[in-house]
Amino acid sequence: MIVSYRHEDGTLDEVSTDDLSAIESSVIESATGLDWDDVDSALRQQQPTAMRAVLWAFRKRQQPTLRFTEFDLPGWKRRTKARLEYPEILDMAEALVKNPESTDEIVERMTGFMRTLAHDEADVDKAFEELAPKGQGIATPAPAPEASPDAASETSSTSTGP
Repeated sequence: MIVSYRHEDGTLDEVSTDDLSAIESSVIESATGLDWDDVDSALRQQQPTAMRAVLWAFRKRQQPTLRFTEFDLPGWKRRTKARLEYPEILDMAEALVKNPESTDEIVERMTGFMRTLAHDEADVDKAFEELAPKGQGIATPAPAPEASPDAASETSSTSTGP
């Protein structure tokens, strides 16, 4: 997961959980009271304590005495997010492709979820392409088109009667 925080001045702290050491991961578990699988799940759910803990672990590299209870993220709801990286997307896509119970509806819903949480949306298509047998593509549902606020007025017509 990539966890990012945009400061008020526009600078961005962006870190990957793949770059954590085992000790840092254990410290995050201790600080949050969660096992790593639960931390990972909390990140996918955009839970502030998990995102804060990951950013704190990286900040401790420069400020070793920084305590978790003192580390805050003002405006966290607008400025903090956790996003899936390619290896996580590939794992999810592989599980979908290999699961005999995956229906088109399930694949479509999960693909939408992956696109929403992807750090780079193109990674979703890349993962399904990588999993496709040579010479065949696995169709991934296209992202839903975004509705323009003026779409209704662009397609409507008004008639003026006599």
